[in-house]
Amino acid sequence: MTSPGPAVVAFGGGTGMATLLRGLRRHTERITAVVTVGDDGGSSGRLRKELLVLPPGDIRNCLVALSEADPLRAELFQYRFEESDLKGHTLGNLLITALTKLTGDFARAVREAGRLLEVRGRVIPCTCDRVALVAHHRDGTKSTGEVEISRSSLEILEVEWKPRPGRLSPDIAEAIGEADLFVLGPGSLYTSVIPNLLVEGMLDAIRARGRTVAYVCNIMTQPGETIGYTLSDHVDAIRRHTRGDFVDVVFAHEGPIPDDVLDRYLESGAGPVRVDPDRCPGVRVLPGDFLGSNAPVAGSPAGPVVRHDGERLAWALMGLVA
Repeated sequence: MTSPGPAVVAFGGGTGMATLLRGLRRHTERITAVVTVGDDGGSSGRLRKELLVLPPGDIRNCLVALSEADPLRAELFQYRFEESDLKGHTLGNLLITALTKLTGDFARAVREAGRLLEVRGRVIPCTCDRVALVAHHRDGTKSTGEVEISRSSLEILEVEWKPRPGRLSPDIAEAIGEADLFVLGPGSLYTSVIPNLLVEGMLDAIRARGRTVAYVCNIMTQPGETIGYTLSDHVDAIRRHTRGDFVDVVFAHEGPIPDDVLDRYLESGAGPVRVDPDRCPGVRVLPGDFLGSNAPVAGSPAGPVVRHDGERLAWALMGLVA
């Protein structure tokens, strides 16, 4: 009988998390994705405002990444309408919203959507409370919501949920209690990675389990969040929010980036994250070439983007629990 593989709990959201999950599913069936629920832009933001549901977009991407169903079913969940009042909405977002209305429970809606997609592993919202992400800036001002945070050019000192969410769910507690490895990222530092750790009881449960915590640092800095950040700045931000040493291992990209792609990022003020392991005491930094193919993102006119290679990341992470 084939081993189901090590138990991995990953924390994040957005495209970075989905990329990682697509790589991990080749190596283990025991995957739990804990996904942030702070998105207030695009289709998710509209559904959140108009129908008073939690944002389904990041959840949807993670479900599709772990789907074992036929490709057409996954494509159906990702289908984006381009006309009428539905313009901008994906069918998957609408289905998760409809399931929430039918069941009265967002977490159950996510489980049912996972059943429809035959996911390998589990996808769990970090909280089912209606919360908003608030960023505190060095000048004393605040930005509320992911959209406003991403548009701000002010340095972020810390983020918090408002109102403060309740304790972590029994499903998350169970997954943490069985984990062989914890993975943070890749993804937006302040709006995808750190927020998951701010749910009451999350840090204590992870620490109590005593397993390796690996952080996958972004390849590029991000406007509105981490412009000018080095690798050590990313690690320090996590430490500020986790009350001391929390990360054991950091995976950092070191390698060339195609000039045409790099130039486009530089025009927006972003650039490669400089790897400075000497400024990360107590952390094992593992540099490598983790760059994926620079394909355009569907629906984005901006052109090729910098993304991790999910398979390379998965191999590196599995090496920690071999």
